[in-house]
Amino acid sequence: MRLGIIGLGRMGANMTRRLMRSGHECVVFDRSAEAIKALTEEGAQGVASLQDMVTALPAPRAVWIMVPAAAVDLIIEELRPLLKKADVLIDGGNTHYHHDIRRARELKQDGIHYIDVGTSGGVLGLEQGFCLMIGGETQTVARLQPVFAALAPGGSVSAQGTAGQGYLHCGPAGAGHFVKMVHNGIEYGLMAAYAEGFNILERADAGLTARGNNAETAPLSDPELFKYRFDIPAIAELWRHGSIVASQLLDLTAAALAADPQLAKFVGRVADSGEGRWTLQAAIEEGVPAHVLSAALYERFASRDGAEFANKLLAAMRFGFGGHIEKQ
Repeated sequence: MRLGIIGLGRMGANMTRRLMRSGHECVVFDRSAEAIKALTEEGAQGVASLQDMVTALPAPRAVWIMVPAAAVDLIIEELRPLLKKADVLIDGGNTHYHHDIRRARELKQDGIHYIDVGTSGGVLGLEQGFCLMIGGETQTVARLQPVFAALAPGGSVSAQGTAGQGYLHCGPAGAGHFVKMVHNGIEYGLMAAYAEGFNILERADAGLTARGNNAETAPLSDPELFKYRFDIPAIAELWRHGSIVASQLLDLTAAALAADPQLAKFVGRVADSGEGRWTLQAAIEEGVPAHVLSAALYERFASRDGAEFANKLLAAMRFGFGGHIEKQ
């Protein structure tokens, strides 16, 4: 197929490369001329404007958008008057599924189809393939199946259809991003569990250091039980082989620790791009508990000093009722 791709960041560029490896023709656009140049040198057709992209694509056109969620509506606003009936817009970023439902409804008025594709794979997707969670009309999704198959890891069709190949039509408009939203909420929880577990291992030498003998320090009940100095990178590597907690996230953790056991280049301020929040909002509306996912999200807030004022208040209250001075 001949496909337009807007947005050539880490994901968009590698998706373009993977598609071209499978024989698809890609017409690419990005605000960065350097990004366009890099893909053009690898075989893509670069264009200088969205108008040029639409002109370069045969009807009915398919245009895949890979830009930050906040920019998608701006792109669609510019593209909409350029597109014709039966053309397809695909949003592969991390969009809130509410917007997918609205966009599909609005674009349908012009006969333009809209597909939402939750895309997972990160920087590893070029070689390993991208997991695709797809929402939209059945016939339109079927029309784009060669594109999805090329991007996905591949495998065999199972009782769950194409899920075994790494892509799945999850339902109507918004369904793909709803599934990706929950996927990322789970990711928050998994990441937090690894981080907390390794932190406990890192502090297992607490009995080897003086903790202070004062009212501001909770004593160890038995320091003899905490005199381990573990090789954290080695444990991470160990768990990758035969352990039930082995995963791609653990692979990345082990690689980071092997490169820098003290993680010196990181300050520990963990961002969130919205999916964890949206997952919790959905859980609240559905009336289902999500204890782990909420704790993981709030921990990210805390990492960015979101709890600083609350912690100051706690210190102030302890000083007020007990004269407790904060430890430096």
